[in-house]
Amino acid sequence: MFRQPILPALAIAILAGSGATSFAAEATKPNIVFVLADDFGYGDAKCYNPEGKIATPNIDRLAGEGMRFTDAHSGSAVCSPTRYGILTGRYAWRTNLRRGVLQPYDPPLIAADRLTVPKLLKQHGYHTACIGKWHLGWDWPKAGGEVVFDRPIAGGPTARGFDYYFGTHVPNHPPYCFIENDGTVGQPTAMKEVRDLNGRPGPMLPGWKFDAILPTLAERAVKYIDELARSDQPFFLYLPLTSPHEPIAPSERFRGKSGISDLADFMLETDWALGEVLAALDKHALSEKTLVIFTCDNGHSSYTGLPALQKAGHKVSGPLRGLKGDIWEGGHRVPFIVRLPGVVKAGTTCDQTICHTNLLATCADILHVKLSDGAGEDSVSIVPHLAGETTESWAVPPIVHQASSGTLAIRRGKWKLVLGPPGPDDNPAAADQLFDLASDLAETKNVAADQPAVAAELAALLRKMIADGRSTPGPAQKNDIAVPLRIAQPAAGKKK
Repeated sequence: MFRQPILPALAIAILAGSGATSFAAEATKPNIVFVLADDFGYGDAKCYNPEGKIATPNIDRLAGEGMRFTDAHSGSAVCSPTRYGILTGRYAWRTNLRRGVLQPYDPPLIAADRLTVPKLLKQHGYHTACIGKWHLGWDWPKAGGEVVFDRPIAGGPTARGFDYYFGTHVPNHPPYCFIENDGTVGQPTAMKEVRDLNGRPGPMLPGWKFDAILPTLAERAVKYIDELARSDQPFFLYLPLTSPHEPIAPSERFRGKSGISDLADFMLETDWALGEVLAALDKHALSEKTLVIFTCDNGHSSYTGLPALQKAGHKVSGPLRGLKGDIWEGGHRVPFIVRLPGVVKAGTTCDQTICHTNLLATCADILHVKLSDGAGEDSVSIVPHLAGETTESWAVPPIVHQASSGTLAIRRGKWKLVLGPPGPDDNPAAADQLFDLASDLAETKNVAADQPAVAAELAALLRKMIADGRSTPGPAQKNDIAVPLRIAQPAAGKKK
């Protein structure tokens, strides 16, 4: 099912030019498994929130066997832009998606000629697969102005670097069916008639079961690992799970297991899905040569059963302010755990500030290749951190955060500046907010008035990063659209 021509694995040095020495000098290219939970908050895993009320043994196991990052961030506080940043190494606010997420039947967000993580890895002998939620658009075929499902769907994962795709474009968007490579699995000839937490109305496969989505994705991921384990070809498995995002649909074996709510049950099942992947790697003796990353696309949602979790005493954002969609830390600071035995020291913690956009440069570093000027404009390798090195926070590019509303913030060292809406001409920064996260992680005190020079410097730096079309060193690039420093509020934004 997954087979492509087998390419021989090359003996290479895993680390190129970063100065770290704990990586084997002649190691084989590691397999890479990137597991992305959906709407899983900073406080939802026990290893991040020991007082949490939901068991996460597999996430905790991964942290115990690898490195847990405490200051990792998604490229946005909502879904589509984060996924764009993961795969391209570029902030999505440089595209035409300045607010919210892609809607049903929107076209591809990733340009056809842009380098992606799977494209890079394919160039160096990897087999690449995406199994799960895509939410980055397709060129949906149409007839008479209506989307049809009996023709190939262009512009999706297999057109952006993946050898294989299986999943749901978005579990709460039509069409309600699985897609494999560039076609639907069966024809969605039935119709979902109502809009509810399971999703909006639209075409649906007859007999479609929302509670079968997550188990099927886990099963397909395991089958993929089983298949690739028979070859010497390294593989990249991008596994964007559909949980615990709505539809909140735990399968029967998990229903009622938490004793809290369906959402808590679904979170247990999310942890189980990661465990299935780890078990498959163990089964084939691949754990020692596989880089595993577990993280999340944004913070926990406010609209999928939060009250029941709060009543049980579970703090989905831990010590952080805010939730999914917000510019506050709870919107975009996420769990991020990395395991690679023999390279990443087990049971360690890294407090360096990193971003999901760093994946592309990290893969390039592992492969000993240099990215072109027009690729990975916001991507910095985290390989030195994996090897136990630390970096002076002011020596690396700052990180930019994006809210669902389009509001931007810039983070450098302990300082975080939230850019307010356009203000009076004589004082455009009047609504800006500056926080010292070293002493005020919960963002309770705006110190912009006390630190005007810091606020002004950060605003100027973000303005330059916008104008240059990149945050990393290199020739200036063009943004896809004009990007304002400040955005008018209020803006409803779409968090789903």
